[in-house]
Amino acid sequence: MKSVAVSRRVILKLSTAAAASLLGSPAIIGRAQAATTKLKLSSSLPNDPKYANGRVYYDNLVKNLKANGLEQIDVTFYPDNQLGQEIDVINSVKLGVIDLMVSGSSISANLVPLVGTFDLGYLFTSYQQQTKAFDAGAAKPVDEALLKGANIRIISWAYNFGARSVLSKKPVKTPEDLAGLKIRTLPNPVITECLRLMGAAATPLAFGEIYTALQAGVLDGLEHDPPTILAAKFYETSKNYALTEHIFSPLATYFSDATFNRMDPKLREGFLDAATKAGADTRAHGLAVEKEALATLVEKGVSVVECDREAFRKRVLPQTDNFIKAHPDAKPVVDMIRATQA
Repeated sequence: MKSVAVSRRVILKLSTAAAASLLGSPAIIGRAQAATTKLKLSSSLPNDPKYANGRVYYDNLVKNLKANGLEQIDVTFYPDNQLGQEIDVINSVKLGVIDLMVSGSSISANLVPLVGTFDLGYLFTSYQQQTKAFDAGAAKPVDEALLKGANIRIISWAYNFGARSVLSKKPVKTPEDLAGLKIRTLPNPVITECLRLMGAAATPLAFGEIYTALQAGVLDGLEHDPPTILAAKFYETSKNYALTEHIFSPLATYFSDATFNRMDPKLREGFLDAATKAGADTRAHGLAVEKEALATLVEKGVSVVECDREAFRKRVLPQTDNFIKAHPDAKPVVDMIRATQA
């Protein structure tokens, strides 16, 4: 075979042409874009695809991103406090260090007190009523306050998987039964005050510390929804579940405004649409799974009982008026919620 000498200049020209050809390839451009849009999503709950709202939301988000043709947005899910306790994560979302967080509204009330309106005891009577209130505009002032005060966007509202009720080591049916019991609450002054008014020795504690505190006897119980109790295996430490249903806590998807502003505008609209649809899907799942979780808790030896809910409600009644006095901007939100109670 005859060898042909090729000058260095020709080789450089060929290399440049080849590179230009490769960069012009749509497939290669698509792959390059796919590697650039990476998001972190945090949840404090276990990686349970059925009973943990964070994982359920994540699965729905991925499904809807795919349906919108946005496979180039790569969302990585970090369950079980892998990125830190919730109070630290919400601050990281505020700063843009973490992109997304799925949690109840309660945790963000530490940043913007108005969000605590949704945690007032016995303000909501059901999740269906909550949807009516949000559709009537009750969520809008909270969304705006969180964006203005903490640089965080709410990109979907869903439900926690059931109303918050009291799981304890001792049976509870009345406020007198709850008196003095150390019941874990979220590190949120509104929920802590609600449980105090109900009669408990309300004890704020990070979610990741609950199980060991129950084991050690530091806590006498906690208040949460049935699927979370099941997913986190709290039923292994406490066997009495009183259906106080004191709070119907909404589930929020928190999105860092810094990430929102960094995101390619061409991708942003489709991403937000997928996030909103994922919230609606998660809402439907939550309603379906609450009863199943309660039945499963009974199978695992938990005594699930009705209680004197009206007695608890009367004790908590002053909380809303006191909250409005301290936070006058909450009054329009409360009025919209109360207008849907009938």
